[in-house]
Amino acid sequence: MNIEEIKKILPHRDNMLLIDEAELIDGAAYGKKLITGDEWFLKGHFPGSPVVPGVILCEILAQSVCVCLKDKMKDGTLPYFTGLDKVKFRTPVKPGDLFETKCEIVKMREPFCFAKGEGRVNGKLCVSAEFSFALADKA
Repeated sequence: MNIEEIKKILPHRDNMLLIDEAELIDGAAYGKKLITGDEWFLKGHFPGSPVVPGVILCEILAQSVCVCLKDKMKDGTLPYFTGLDKVKFRTPVKPGDLFETKCEIVKMREPFCFAKGEGRVNGKLCVSAEFSFALADKA
């Protein structure tokens, strides 16, 4: 999926749409985000030695897994984070890195979704996490 196809699934826009492309293969979502160095979250994190904040890496994982829910993410439905667990940061992600995700849904108990994911750069594990969110109407 390209960015326009992703926008049909995710409600995120502008600076908060954090995946550039995604695909669904055998129930797993694979996403990509090229860290250019111009991102808003790098401006102060850290001056002279920019590193993608961990919370942003977790958001990229969450947006990636939403690709698995494309049939449930209908107009007017928003994914709300409800939990993060067992998050481990192993290697910093920096400008010039292509951050690649693999995320899977572990369990659905509507409206809740439980997932796990990992992010890598050049095959090296940078972050892993278990997380959950709720699918809720905008209203």
